[in-house]
Amino acid sequence: MSTSSLQAIWIKTARRGPMIAVDAAELVAGRGIAGNADQGGQRQVTIIEEEVWTDLMQRLGAALPPSARRANLMIRGLRLEETRGRILQIGACRIEIHGETDPCHRMDEAFPGLKEAMIPHWAGGVFGKALDSGRIAVGDAVRWEGDPYRES
Repeated sequence: MSTSSLQAIWIKTARRGPMIAVDAAELVAGRGIAGNADQGGQRQVTIIEEEVWTDLMQRLGAALPPSARRANLMIRGLRLEETRGRILQIGACRIEIHGETDPCHRMDEAFPGLKEAMIPHWAGGVFGKALDSGRIAVGDAVRWEGDPYRES
């Protein structure tokens, strides 16, 4: 049985604006997260792994909150590396992964050396397109579509 789950949701209400933590959000098919500054295109939703963020902070001796990554979602229990083309199911909604989210200079503004540390193994997370409209919430089960292990 899978123990993978959605750990956090952040909405960026303006370009370069703060990341607002919420317990639930609405996904809009073909658009992304309702109220998020980035809408449409291929990069509608960005996702990081809790385990990878924790490892980065330990290796760098940093204590940044995961919202510093500026991703929309943080999951636990699934690897994101090399998942381009796969479909991630969060609760009843699906996100098609389109690629790796490359870390930018803002990561070094948050903590010197963070950008470089995020380059290997897709440590900066992934981006994708919302395939379904619906509500997602912290605690929702997360799995890869086609994965035989499902929450009961």
